[in-house]
Amino acid sequence: MADEDKQPERQLALQKLYVKDVSFETPNSPNVFTLKWEPAVEFNLNTNATTLQEDLYEITLTVTVTVKLEDKTAYLVEVSQAGIFALMGFSAAELGPLIGSYCPNILFPFAREAVSDLVIKGGFPPMLLAPVNFDALYAQHLQQAQEASPDASQRSH
Repeated sequence: MADEDKQPERQLALQKLYVKDVSFETPNSPNVFTLKWEPAVEFNLNTNATTLQEDLYEITLTVTVTVKLEDKTAYLVEVSQAGIFALMGFSAAELGPLIGSYCPNILFPFAREAVSDLVIKGGFPPMLLAPVNFDALYAQHLQQAQEASPDASQRSH
């Protein structure tokens, strides 16, 4: 039968969800609580992918938020939210967007909740992180890698 020659069925499944690392620092407390709450917020995202075995990947999304009042750090919170994803039947070209955009998009609400909980428990007003467009970030990453690739081949590390 010709059906036997079909490509394997594609399957994406979240196998495990967990907090891999968490940090909350308030280096200037309790004095920071006496300052007027006009925060300057710095927000950073980072993703990392590790192949655990064929078709099984650990994807880690790290969210770092630093909040300053005047020149003092009110708090710094960092959450590494991870998941183990089974990605079967996808081509190498299809895996890039799944690992770089789709999986981090699944992890982000959990990381956002962990950040919010830590900030509130630290005695600060809620930190509600805005949604992130991981598709745009992944496209930007690809573009930057493409622009850097001619230079990268000329550099030695």
